[in-house]
Amino acid sequence: MNFFEHQDQARNNTRKLILLFALSLLFITVTVYLAAVVTLSGSSKGSKSRSSRYSSINCTQPRSAAGEPRVSTNFNEPAERFQSRNPNSVAVSPSLRVPCPPVTQKAAFSWWNPSLFFTIGTGTVVLVGLGSLYKIQTLKAGGSVVAQEMGGRLLLSEMAHPEERQLLNIVEEMAIAAGISVPAVYVMDGEQGINAFAAGFTPNDAVIGVTRGTLEQLSRDELQGVIGHEFSHILNGDMRLNIRLIGLLHGLLLIYITGRIIIGLRPRGKEGNAVLVFGIALAVIGSLGLLSGRLIKSAISRQREFLADASAVQFTRNPAGIAGALDKIANHHYSSIVRSPSAEGNSHLFFGSALRFNFLEELFATHPPLAQRIRRLDASKRQYAGQTPKFSSGESSAAGQESLTMGFAAGSSTVARSSPMQANAAQIVSQVGTVTPEHYAYAKALLGQLPETIALGIREPQGAIAIVYGLLLDTQNAAVRTKQLEWLKQVEPADVIERTLALSADIDALDPRSRLPLVDLTIPVLRQSDTDQHQRLFKCIQGLANADGRWSLSEFVLYAVLRHRLQPSSATSPQSTEFITIGQIWSDCLILLSGLAQVGQTGTDAITYAFRSGVHRLPGAGQEILPDAPPACNMKTLKHSIDRLNLATPKLKQAIVDACAHTVLLDNKVTVQEAELLRAIVILLDCPMPPFLNIGSKRVKA
Repeated sequence: MNFFEHQDQARNNTRKLILLFALSLLFITVTVYLAAVVTLSGSSKGSKSRSSRYSSINCTQPRSAAGEPRVSTNFNEPAERFQSRNPNSVAVSPSLRVPCPPVTQKAAFSWWNPSLFFTIGTGTVVLVGLGSLYKIQTLKAGGSVVAQEMGGRLLLSEMAHPEERQLLNIVEEMAIAAGISVPAVYVMDGEQGINAFAAGFTPNDAVIGVTRGTLEQLSRDELQGVIGHEFSHILNGDMRLNIRLIGLLHGLLLIYITGRIIIGLRPRGKEGNAVLVFGIALAVIGSLGLLSGRLIKSAISRQREFLADASAVQFTRNPAGIAGALDKIANHHYSSIVRSPSAEGNSHLFFGSALRFNFLEELFATHPPLAQRIRRLDASKRQYAGQTPKFSSGESSAAGQESLTMGFAAGSSTVARSSPMQANAAQIVSQVGTVTPEHYAYAKALLGQLPETIALGIREPQGAIAIVYGLLLDTQNAAVRTKQLEWLKQVEPADVIERTLALSADIDALDPRSRLPLVDLTIPVLRQSDTDQHQRLFKCIQGLANADGRWSLSEFVLYAVLRHRLQPSSATSPQSTEFITIGQIWSDCLILLSGLAQVGQTGTDAITYAFRSGVHRLPGAGQEILPDAPPACNMKTLKHSIDRLNLATPKLKQAIVDACAHTVLLDNKVTVQEAELLRAIVILLDCPMPPFLNIGSKRVKA
């Protein structure tokens, strides 16, 4: 199952979640209605018994043939006159005339009361709905909300202890290998059990949370296995499903909370007994809602945990790591239990079972039994026995900027074609959303080879900003570089300029394939800034890119990826899918493939051939209008089309990525610039793309 199939499965699970939630809501509504009927019935019986004291008078008046008493109702009429007119009646003196209470029929008890059911149903749906909507709204800020709710502390690199620094290194390595921005890391200092979680809507706003016990009790290999498991949830779309599950099930918990409130606020005296009974009933029903929530989480989460375990093994090719972590949990009673009050609502997020079950654990547990998980990993140990990851770093080079004909600036040098890439389009598609041991080894090597100045710079705000500026400084044209620095001096303080110049030499010496990974390494620090600071950064990037009057390809890639990575911090919520057919986004696909063809080919015929080759890979291409020549595009139109394509279904995105890969790999050759543009496009489509490992290039004179 590839990344796109995982995304489709997550969408299907979302529909399953909504159906299960609706059934649980119906069950709770019916239960609340029955509790209300029983409560009202008991209250009615009590009032009838109290009124019976006033009907105990013995009415001895003679009755008519119909059986009804005949008494004088005119207190001013003499008794003799009334009796002469009514011989079968008894005249009662005014002081003794007490009319008998009317004789009423006893109302038959009924379990069905439509108006009451409507009232109860409406109230229950509104209460649960408002509770769920409120929780969903609070979660829109991303995974950081969940981490803080769980008592997590944001782990800052400059303040990290050795074991915390090790954790940050593993997360950075895994993120670079997966082609996503480095997630923020939170430590739950008050939790001594072994556990971890990943939370967020997309890889861009994902966070990793670990307990203090995880840091203190696991080895590096075991910690790496746990983090690999959590990265699987990030890459496979599980996080969005899990965070929606938190929001929906929060509404069910409100029934229990409401019952407790009613119990506490009930009136004193006999009148409050019915209220007390109803409050207790709501609390009990809320407990049923809690169990329903656990059943829903169990139905959705268990199989995903098996898949995440398998992915962690695939990422690291080291089954002993994650198996060792599970062994330590199994050998310590309740060693994965999370004590936080928020553990109940977030239990399905964790690596191991976060809750203690005293009964029916196999029914309500959100995770498979530890023995099953360990048994499957033991089988993987035999499969990977004796295997070690192999990594070929490829030829390192400093490449110039590709000459473009799509509205970007042409560099002062061109890039020669590299040796054929050892991959085809199908392999490119299959790599999306995965991590191989080769990619992981590449990431470790990249981090190990970073100059100390850059390694320190990515860990504090001013250094991260200086690195971004350093990546934008022109290395080929001294005049343009001078203009960039002059403009930068007008908008940034002197210490930022000085830091940028100090880092620029080391940045220029880096392999050009390191540019996007280096941008991703700066994201955790840049995310700590507010929206205004982000906007200031983007304006500065635009000013540096416009210093020569036009945007280069590398400038466009850096700006687009950085803005996309920081987008969740800029007050945007996850977008819903809008496009389900290729016809809805046909013109956007044409612009995208036209841009790729113009970057990778020279000459009108070669560009047109590459463009048409990519277009014919799109589903339903035969039913759409194909232009005679690739449409014109520039940075603005390309970015607009990518934004629209990001709203397509996972299956459509798979076809789009496949078409892009065919356009780039048509001649089995690819440059660093083509590869990075392809990676940037796929990243902007929210499809994590690992780095290309075997692309080499050499710079030649124009």
